[in-house]
Amino acid sequence: MPDGPALPAFARQAGLSRLDLNLPNLITLARLLCVPLAIWLIVEARYGVAFWVFVLAGLSDALDGYIAKRWDQRTPLGAILDPIADKALLAGVYITLGLAGELPQWLVILVVLRDLLIVGGYLLSHGATPPQPLFISKVNTLVQIALVGFVLARLGLTIEAGFVTALFIAAAGVTTVCSGLSYLVHWARLLVRWN
Repeated sequence: MPDGPALPAFARQAGLSRLDLNLPNLITLARLLCVPLAIWLIVEARYGVAFWVFVLAGLSDALDGYIAKRWDQRTPLGAILDPIADKALLAGVYITLGLAGELPQWLVILVVLRDLLIVGGYLLSHGATPPQPLFISKVNTLVQIALVGFVLARLGLTIEAGFVTALFIAAAGVTTVCSGLSYLVHWARLLVRWN
């Protein structure tokens, strides 16, 4: 007697044919749930609470990665969920802060376009192995996170960080462009190789 309909190929590839909800993946799911909460808090101008939610989400990112590596609990599902949670959190917070007038719109557009470039390149490559994050990409992520932290701290904790925020806005713009170009070069090389 069959166990039921076969899972789609994508689900099998992602490791969804079995329940992969170990501790790191549960932490990642919790971080994903922080996205609508952080957005709602910013919309309601509760920036102090939004700051601590953002900090908690950032700590959870480090924690789930550490647990997965330390106790060998890495799964295909986690490999998909983790970057989705990271990009959803950053993009959601950047867009919301941009709409609130707390981040320049040009920077929000750059951040979103870079993420769309990465996701679109991966989809167009028909599942080719995504590139390992380059050094500039890691720096870019750190700068983007720090910028959100400074903005929320300035708004919610009345910390004077205007000059530092301006520096991080400039740094985020430069590193986002450089990181996006590096991924564009990667996908272009793949296309040339295939043709």
